[in-house]
Formats: sequence, C-alpha cells, structure tokens
Amino acid sequence: MIPPSLDYGPLFCWLEESDLHDWGIELPELIAHQLRRERWGDMPEWEETLKRLPEIDPLHIDLSNGVQIGDISLMDKGRRLALQATLMGLHPWRKGPYNLFGMHLDTEWRSDWKWDRVLPHLAPLEGRTVLDVGCGNGYHGWRMLGAGAERVIGIDPSAKFVFQFYAIKQFAGKQLPIDVLPLGIEHMPKNMAAFDSVFSMGILYHRRSPMDHLRELRQLLKPGGQLVLETLVIEGDENQLLVPEDRYAKMPNVWFLPTPNMLINWMKKNGLKNPRMVDISTTSIEEQRSTDWMKFESLKDFLDPEDPTKTVEGHPAPIRAVFVAEAP
Repeated sequence: MIPPSLDYGPLFCWLEESDLHDWGIELPELIAHQLRRERWGDMPEWEETLKRLPEIDPLHIDLSNGVQIGDISLMDKGRRLALQATLMGLHPWRKGPYNLFGMHLDTEWRSDWKWDRVLPHLAPLEGRTVLDVGCGNGYHGWRMLGAGAERVIGIDPSAKFVFQFYAIKQFAGKQLPIDVLPLGIEHMPKNMAAFDSVFSMGILYHRRSPMDHLRELRQLLKPGGQLVLETLVIEGDENQLLVPEDRYAKMPNVWFLPTPNMLINWMKKNGLKNPRMVDISTTSIEEQRSTDWMKFESLKDFLDPEDPTKTVEGHPAPIRAVFVAEAP
C-alpha cells in the first residue's frame, strides 16, 4: 500500500491519458513494493512528519529564481520555528535550498549553483516531459518545472528523499505536474523512449557499469530528445581513468571517474549524437558543506587538510562536468 501522505493520484490520472498508459498500470504496485515498511524502519516517523505539516495556501510560488514557496506574511516567527522543527524530522537535507514562508532551508548542497551552470545549455523545456534520474529530494525538478516543463518525473530509490519531496509539494500544490518515485533506473521499462529530456546528475560514478547507465539513459529518450549528464571527472586525455581501489572522498560506492574526452567517447559508443562538455568546475566547500539542515560530514572533511587539491585518500579533489547530447 502506498502511504496516503504521498499523493500520486494526479500522476496516475495523467499517465492514464498519456502514451505511458501501460507503465501507469504497473506503477502503483511497484511504488508500494519499494515503500514497504519492513524495508524502511523509520518510515512511520516520516509519515508522521508529513501529517504534522500545516495546511496553508502559499498564495504564490516562484520556481524561476529558486524554490520560493509562500508569502512571509503568512507565518510569524513562532510558526516558522515550529515548521523548522517538524521538517527536521526528515534530516539530513542534501539538495536545495528552499525558502518556505520566509524560512531558509539551507541544504548541504547549493544545488541552485549547479542549476545555474546547467540551465544555459538546455534545450528549451517548455512543453517537454522530463525525467530526472537520481533526483534526490527533487530540487532540480522544481527548477525544471519553473523553466516551463510540462511534466517532471523524478526517480530516486531513497524513500526519505521521496518524503522530503512531498513535504515541499504539500506547500507548493499537490496538483502541480511534478512527482518523485521511489525507483532506480533499473526499475524503468526497457527501451521506453518516452521523455523529451533526461537528466542524470551526480549518478554515473555510482554505477558499476557506466556504459550500461549511458545505454539505459539513451533508451529512455524520445528520438531527438536531450540527455543532460553531470558527473565527476578527472583531468587528462581520452585514455585516462580513475578507478578508486577503496573510497573516493570517503564515499565507498565510487567506481569510475573518466576524463571528459573519455566520457565523450563512451557517449558516442552508446549511440548518443553530438556529445559535448558544456561546463566544468572544481567543487568548493562553499557549494557543498555542513549546515544546520545537514549536520554530518561534508566536503571540507573529505579533502586533505594539508592539500585541498586532493581527497583524504590522495585522489584528485572533486571536479564536476556537465555534458549534453541528443538521442538518435
């Protein structure tokens, strides 16, 4: 059973009338399976968090200049502090930031900075059906909606991120055409060819087979659709690749860090058209850091304190690049 606090009704209605009708038939059972309570012991607490959120009309939302929901005049300081205490029940908050009725939800990542780097290189999102793979709590999906997307679907296997998303959506508007599903890319139908734009940001290096991931992404796209890929890379020529023996920046599940030219070759090998790098930047401790909303270790703790150009393991410090390509 899908928890009633996660309202997928508008999505299911849309799927019923869309070309994805068959997927919509199997989706409720798949979502319920992914959210079974024996898998997520803390889920009753997350459900209780959503139940405790106040019902309040935001009056206005702004998804173009951030994710800003609600008029500050609708909540006094006491109510904002109560809202903050409630949302802390879903700690840690990784992606954001969000502004809710004047309350600044300061997440670990300044995901708005990444969006600002990506946005100039996107095919216009107006009227497009968009999939965000590994979307976390859905921050970038809100920005995609703000850029004109007709329907945004995010997928992420972490149930806590799904509950974080629906906490935000409860204020933004339950009928808005955006949802986050508790799925990994492996749960998507093969050769789906259903989306005008597919995003994979911060995922490739977590995949045991990056070539399979690229193939899966291509198969999700309609002919001519755009892939937007953001990932960790290293400096070097097309023949260089970092395969960490153990951890990378304290992460245990990092498999392959290619150079930009190697990754472009991988994309070509998977049949993607005109793959190109459109942005590259070194991740700073201002972009990824601990906050009151994410109190665990962050980038500062992952770098060599004597040489911040290296991770604590001695690998090159994180460099992130954005690539775009089109499906044939």
